[in-house]
Amino acid sequence: MQLSSPRLRAALLAAASLTLVAAVLPPPKALGIGDRLFPELGNPGYDVLSYDLSFDYKDNLTPLDAVTVIDARALERLERINLDFTHGKVASAEVNGEPARFESVAEDLVLTPARPVADDMPLHITIRHTSDPRGRGDGGWVPTEDGLAMANQADAAHRVFPCNDHPADKAFFTFRITAPAGLTAVANGEPVARAVRLGPTTTWTYRTRHPMATELAQVSVGRSEVVHGTGPHGLPLRDVVPAQDRKRLDHWLKKTAGHIEWMEERVGRYPFENYGVLIARATTGFELETQTLSLFESNLFAGEGYPDWYVESVMVHELAHQWFGDSVTPRTWSDLWLNEGHATWYEALYADGLGKYSLERRMREAYQRSDQWRAAGGPPAAPKAAAPGEKIGLFRPVVYDGSALILYALRQEIGTEAFERIERRWVTEHRDAIAGTADFVRLASQEAGRDLTAFLEPWLYGATTPPMPGHPEWSGKAASGKAAPDGKAAPGGKAASGGKAAPGGKGR
Repeated sequence: MQLSSPRLRAALLAAASLTLVAAVLPPPKALGIGDRLFPELGNPGYDVLSYDLSFDYKDNLTPLDAVTVIDARALERLERINLDFTHGKVASAEVNGEPARFESVAEDLVLTPARPVADDMPLHITIRHTSDPRGRGDGGWVPTEDGLAMANQADAAHRVFPCNDHPADKAFFTFRITAPAGLTAVANGEPVARAVRLGPTTTWTYRTRHPMATELAQVSVGRSEVVHGTGPHGLPLRDVVPAQDRKRLDHWLKKTAGHIEWMEERVGRYPFENYGVLIARATTGFELETQTLSLFESNLFAGEGYPDWYVESVMVHELAHQWFGDSVTPRTWSDLWLNEGHATWYEALYADGLGKYSLERRMREAYQRSDQWRAAGGPPAAPKAAAPGEKIGLFRPVVYDGSALILYALRQEIGTEAFERIERRWVTEHRDAIAGTADFVRLASQEAGRDLTAFLEPWLYGATTPPMPGHPEWSGKAASGKAAPDGKAAPGGKAASGGKAAPGGKGR
């Protein structure tokens, strides 16, 4: 038989090549980058530069048709490419413009390109797939009363789209969301084009101007109103709220500019292109610092059970994460204390400034509980890993107040001026990058003018809590009242679901 079509011949040759390559390679297996707490997350061999994600939303019970386009660079010769992806169906995959074989192994999507990718070569991957919002209650898509939002921390982005799902591999993002007319779609970053209406649907496009970890991606679709404002030095503010709640929430939306000013006075310029709050009619049990657009449950602002000072301090907690955790991203998940300890520190400092809950009282109460928290969850910089076959409960009190306590001890040891220099230099020197505990100890030592390793290591890694500088009376005293068990809220808040309570009981 004569093949008359060049395109048909090329397709058949590519298919035959894939079959031959697969025949000589060993069976595919799930890989990871060896994170102690999430050993199967992330993938070796390449560095992602950008994601271009397209989602076609119909309703919050129907899988979204999606296309994920990844531009990366190979760090070694790759005969196979592993991506983190589960809870969706793959229709096709291409690597550098040619069809690639694809197989699912555990929570990895393994691609076999038509020909190996050479070291230091561009890697362009296109995957057509579904993204399923149904049947998961532990992250990824979050159904709301009128649509969907995302809550990907810590290990759930790969339930939404194929990715290198570890914060050590940050990348730029473009989002293209198509939704029925009458709904509003938003995502991290800025709109890069006017929303395009085509018949019964509208397509919205957003792009980040700074690299972002996959766990911080945010897409929301619903009957929302987008409220624009201006923050310090002309910073664009963009809040996304349920349209029916717009007037009721206005009081809270007006707080953000002042919160940003307060943070900038302490750590320097806000690090991203815009900021705002995404208030969703959903029950999550936590708030989340998705980059440039922090996710909040609407009931936090309902005026029932939460005093105003507490709500504001939680808002500051998520805002502080834009510097600590979003702009400066943890090198490993064991470095989470740098995110949550700092966000808790500024949350507590803000509440102290309001005269509602003194910083010293909060730190004293944390100190009294710290040994119990360490016993339950491990020391702040070395959290206990999950038992075999179990899912880790990473968001424990020890990474919130237990980690803010380290910062309090450091300030007590070296003085306020040196401590504030450390804070400013940390977020400036590591802006848009990743950094870990060793980096923090090194920088702190430089600013203090002496090696702080011997002082900080027991606070970071000790099974018991060291004596607090300047407070010898704290040691050896039992906690006043019953100590909060692991997974419970500290004073002033309620426990979050899944044992993920922050010190005020809400924010991550």
